[in-house]
Amino acid sequence: MSFASPFPQVQIPTTSVYDYLFADAADAAERVALVDAATGAETTYGDMIARIDAFAGALADRGIGVGDVVALLAPNSSAFAIAFHGILRAGATATTVNALFTAKDIGKQLADSRATLLVTVAALAPQAVEGAAAVGLGADRVVVLDGPGAAVDGHPNAEDLAAAGTPAPEVTFDPATHLAALPYSSGTTGNPKGVMLTHRNLAANVAQIRPLQGMTPDDRILAVLPFFHIYGMTVLLNAALHARARLVIMPNFDLEKFLGNIQEHRCTHAFIAPPVAVALAKHPLVDSFDLSSLRSIMSGAAPLDEELGNAVAARLKCHVVQGYGMSELSPVSHITPPDGGQQAIGSVAPLSSCGWTVPNAVSKIVSDEGVEIDPPASGLSETGELWFKGPNVMAGYLGNDEATRQTIDEDGYLHTGDVARVDSTGCVYIVDRLKELIKYKGYQVPPAELEAVLLSHPGIGDAAVIGVVDAESGEEVPKAFVVKQSGAELTEAEVMEFVASHVAPYKKVRQVAFIDAIPKSASGKILRKDLRTV
Repeated sequence: MSFASPFPQVQIPTTSVYDYLFADAADAAERVALVDAATGAETTYGDMIARIDAFAGALADRGIGVGDVVALLAPNSSAFAIAFHGILRAGATATTVNALFTAKDIGKQLADSRATLLVTVAALAPQAVEGAAAVGLGADRVVVLDGPGAAVDGHPNAEDLAAAGTPAPEVTFDPATHLAALPYSSGTTGNPKGVMLTHRNLAANVAQIRPLQGMTPDDRILAVLPFFHIYGMTVLLNAALHARARLVIMPNFDLEKFLGNIQEHRCTHAFIAPPVAVALAKHPLVDSFDLSSLRSIMSGAAPLDEELGNAVAARLKCHVVQGYGMSELSPVSHITPPDGGQQAIGSVAPLSSCGWTVPNAVSKIVSDEGVEIDPPASGLSETGELWFKGPNVMAGYLGNDEATRQTIDEDGYLHTGDVARVDSTGCVYIVDRLKELIKYKGYQVPPAELEAVLLSHPGIGDAAVIGVVDAESGEEVPKAFVVKQSGAELTEAEVMEFVASHVAPYKKVRQVAFIDAIPKSASGKILRKDLRTV
């Protein structure tokens, strides 16, 4: 049977993202909205909205509007926030591009999304220009916000855009069907696909999570997760702005700067991915900073091990919780409030869980045989695939009806591809991805479980596990890729013996490789497909 959200229903917005976030922002005009941590530059809500409107006007002046796609390739900054919302305000669709992409990757997304304009920054201009040229976009269609300007190199910059002084256009579209954003799925298990997210999808997800995040106008939110990824786009950029909080923006992750910004700006909330949790739990640098302002840390984008999360909470003396989502869900489908759920549910979700279904939505756990698994009277249910239905479910994959049909069924449930369990309160526990489960002698071995064991070893700084075919037996076996802690002496045999002492015999690691770094997406997911070429 399906199980509904235990949280009170919320009103799902029927307006555009711009109107939902900023329609009543006049009272906050003088509040600081954005702080570029690298420079200390501050942008108030009033100035930010004025700049968003001006950006939308500049796009309209160039013929960009409803039906057009604009690509945005940039690291986190106030300029990213303004450009992103300016694109949406103009009625166009923003396809956000991974800042780590090569020219070939950029060109592939430009072509697939049919973007007619690319907005970027000078640091990424070489690959942006090359990628754009490959799909026929000339210099005048590549805006380099901090570049020298069209008169110098042919690429318009921010000043060129503002020169016309065109006001924001009057645009008309249906928020329920009009695409606001077109991010691409991370491609951890295959080729990335364009995820069609409507204005209703994005606004609905903010409405669903806002009552459960605990953010207020007095909060200062450390924003290091990339805005081009749906996690940073919704949970940080949109939700924090809706709360009228202050976003302290970092262009990328650097542990010392991360800790320094919490100390300097007295940040109250941080949103991270598990690799950051590893650093917070183990790195000696953490003890050199005053992190007492920090009240909560939310982890997402990949499963957070309970032992690791508890180690972070104990060391930083703050709440640590995790949620769950995916690009196709705008992204949040399951969430744990900062207090662990004590006030809303009457119990605290263990850190091994990802929390409860968000408001106005329902979930299911479905076995391999297609049988719905009921929440148990006590303990945890059997495992099955997690299905989800709510107003934040994507419109589909761009130009890929078959993939859409395989993911969203006729009843509107999105099949997540993740294996999960549920407890008696409806709290969900992610076991692993269906496509990443290792099949050893008929047993299912979750890589995430073995990675958690590996990370508990004091000599291991990071780890990942994949299934590989054993040359002698022809069977799939678990192989661990291990990054040693600085100065640690560790052999392959010691790693295998350590894991064997903590898991069932069929789950033992049977191959080990030591590498310098685990390949990960910008959102923190392990790129297992890249490990297959190591």
